[in-house]
Amino acid sequence: MADDREVLRELWDGRLPIKFNLAADEVASMEHPEPCYLLVPRQSYFPLVADKVQRYFLKYTANSQGEEMWLEYEGQPLKWHYPIGVLFDLHASSTMLPWSLVVHFQKFPEDELLHCPGKDAVESHFMSSVKEADTLKHRGQVINGMQKKDHKQLWMGLQNDKFDQFWAINRRLMEHGEENCFKHLPFRLYQADKPCIQRLFRPITEEGEQRLLGDLVREVAPQVFNTEVEDTSGSWKVVIQGVEPPMETPVQWLSEHFSYPDNFLHICLVNSR
Repeated sequence: MADDREVLRELWDGRLPIKFNLAADEVASMEHPEPCYLLVPRQSYFPLVADKVQRYFLKYTANSQGEEMWLEYEGQPLKWHYPIGVLFDLHASSTMLPWSLVVHFQKFPEDELLHCPGKDAVESHFMSSVKEADTLKHRGQVINGMQKKDHKQLWMGLQNDKFDQFWAINRRLMEHGEENCFKHLPFRLYQADKPCIQRLFRPITEEGEQRLLGDLVREVAPQVFNTEVEDTSGSWKVVIQGVEPPMETPVQWLSEHFSYPDNFLHICLVNSR
């Protein structure tokens, strides 16, 4: 299981300063509201941290129908079911902080975003992801062997930003058994404007050797290592949890230590040119 507790704690404590601005065409008051600033956990989801933002801006809008709030960055609607850190790494890793987002209450982009009726929807999505990850790692045996109160403790640990409460249960999901590795690696690989990629990937070779981050990226996104195209070398960054891990890092170690609370390793490919 994950044993570098300092790494786990450092990632859990990661925060992003965000500047929320109400969309100019949705201001219905005589005065334009000042921005709202929050320091939010990278590991969380926007519906869990944005209640204050919604309450602050609603009084400045003509939103009497209780329309759903959604967020945009540089014209790109942000998917609430992606962890906040993933959204930043994917869309804004090179931007100056605070991260400046636009708040909307109108014209919900039905073709780009899922609706989020409340925090129950976030919990359902989160637990579904945890179960999917455990199916890949342990054939679902660990999560299915837990009691309902254990599932609730995982969720409450995330929702309330309680590291010890969360990891008291999550450490069991990071056990790797006699083979000293997971059966398959739960990962999702992202590129801007493209669907995320998810495939079966074994963290060791048939000979029992550890596979590396470079092996995973080379197999799933070969364009990163395409040296036939002029000036391609160095044009991509591989970002996980706001960090660019060396390509020589074993993926088993990354899965144990750099996964988000949903137990997936979220890998962002960012064009650095």
